Amino acid sequence: MSAAAASPALRPAPRWGGGGGAPSHRRLVEDHLASLPHGLPRLRNLQELHAQLLKQGLHRDTRTASKLIASYALLRRVPACRRVFSAAASGPHAAAATSNTTLLSNTLLRAYALNALPHAALAAFSAMPPRQRDTFTYSSLIKALSAAGAAAPVRAAHAHVAKLGAAEDTFIGNALIDAYSKTGAAPDARKVFDEMPERDVVSWNTAMAAMVRQGEVAGARKMFDEMPEKDTVSWNTMLDGYAKAGEAEEAFELFQTMPERNVVSWSTVVSAYCKKGDMDMARVIFDKMPTKNLVTWTIMVSACAQKGLVEEAGRLFTQMKEASVELDVAAVVSILAACAESGSLALGKRIHRHVRQRKLGRLTLVCNALMDMFCKCGCVNRADYIFDTEIVEKDSVSWNIIIGGFAMHGDGEKALDLFAQMKQQGFCPDAVTLINILSACTHMGLVEEGRRYFANMETDYGIRPQIEHYGCMVDLLGRGGLIEEAVDMIKSMPWEPNEVIWGSLLSACRLHKNVEYAELAVNELSKLQPSNAGNYAVLSNIYAEAGQWSDMAKARVQMKGTGSQKIAGSSWIELDEALHEFTVGDRKHPESDQISDMVDRLSSHVKHVGCVPAGHELIVQ
Repeated sequence: MSAAAASPALRPAPRWGGGGGAPSHRRLVEDHLASLPHGLPRLRNLQELHAQLLKQGLHRDTRTASKLIASYALLRRVPACRRVFSAAASGPHAAAATSNTTLLSNTLLRAYALNALPHAALAAFSAMPPRQRDTFTYSSLIKALSAAGAAAPVRAAHAHVAKLGAAEDTFIGNALIDAYSKTGAAPDARKVFDEMPERDVVSWNTAMAAMVRQGEVAGARKMFDEMPEKDTVSWNTMLDGYAKAGEAEEAFELFQTMPERNVVSWSTVVSAYCKKGDMDMARVIFDKMPTKNLVTWTIMVSACAQKGLVEEAGRLFTQMKEASVELDVAAVVSILAACAESGSLALGKRIHRHVRQRKLGRLTLVCNALMDMFCKCGCVNRADYIFDTEIVEKDSVSWNIIIGGFAMHGDGEKALDLFAQMKQQGFCPDAVTLINILSACTHMGLVEEGRRYFANMETDYGIRPQIEHYGCMVDLLGRGGLIEEAVDMIKSMPWEPNEVIWGSLLSACRLHKNVEYAELAVNELSKLQPSNAGNYAVLSNIYAEAGQWSDMAKARVQMKGTGSQKIAGSSWIELDEALHEFTVGDRKHPESDQISDMVDRLSSHVKHVGCVPAGHELIVQ
């Protein structure tokens, strides 16, 4: 750190210093500081403490104000951070010493960094006199700038500290490694690490985490083995690398050799096995954990819900509540996302009841997750009720979810009506909104309207069509029988068509019995998905419906030549918190005989009323 110390423009970070008040004043401040929690505080308790400090005139004390700002930052209350800073910055204690002002400004910078507000951080930094800036100032600024998602601002900050002679400071170097890796500039991160004259354990951990973030697990392990000293963070970072790569056995092997484990270590191994799909091993490790926290419980409940283990997820959720573990917003969103993915409606409803009781149910993030879950579980009316009555403050995500929900369920008219309301209320449509609108047009067969929305995307909303929008248009035109126009749309795309695009065309060809373009679609799909037998199965059916029996036989031969079988179609329903899956020809269900009898009765009834599916018998799918 000698470079930073030698530079007259950049001072080393100060120790926590007092404001120079009278002893009685200092004791009062210390008492209040002691009452501030070290972890995540409760907003109500923090506001009560803030009110006491205001009443006693202690809110202008620099050290106290800094603690308040840090606590409000953890709760994402940025406006409160600004108010505390403004009051303290104008007080007598802030002017007592430069170190006091630096401490206050640095804390505000860290608050902006924590809340991913790069522009606010840059403005706060610019407002600081150069003589008040220290190593903490620059490291906090660099961290905040990484939230912009681009490496250019980080490189500008790097050049600035290099001019001051502080680029070799270990603390700043660590911040640069982290920032570069988070903005996709892995070579820059590695260069900073390699050129550091002095590295501490944080430097090694940060560089290793950067490699893990890039998916370079082997390189991270090599660095881990080369570390001169390791701490628990080092071990946990390597465990996380294995977990993210799906290498659960390697993670467990490393876990067994750890000299010291904490709840993060245990949770990471549980997560690794959940990701692998080995829920039995995940549960064994989970049950052996000496202590569990909210993250651990969330991992297990979410994984069980995601894998369709609805009863197990429900039991774990009950045990979690019995252990007095309170869900936070992140945990709620994670579990609801898993419910949405697997269709676990019963658990989703329980989470809904729980958040209502805990007064979390009106928060925008939670309501958005609930609406998404209900839409994907087939309960779009419940999602609509939340949108209309429960959510206090809607954002563009809220509108996208509800519009997409109605579009997904075939109610294009409602989706388009909500789109009109969205614009009327001042929300600007984004790329996701337009995907949902084009999908709604597809479900309603509104070809002309879909053409108009697509053609005017850039002029009306400033949105350049992406491959997803082209995919929607291919689907819309194809379903409408405009196969040639759909093919022209594919050829006009500025990207190479993917399997989704060609798959949409193939589905349209099957619907309209178009052999010529079905062959084109399957030919292209064979290049993208050479082992997918399903594409040839669809082509074979199209040939059969066209009476081209020799071509059908060739398609069957090609299907066998892929070396794989077409995955049998399946569907499932949830009943009494249990998922029942049905596959074509599967007799494993304990009540398969009764189910088949019911299907036969339904088939007879459908035929009796004159609504016979063309060319198909009703089957359990």
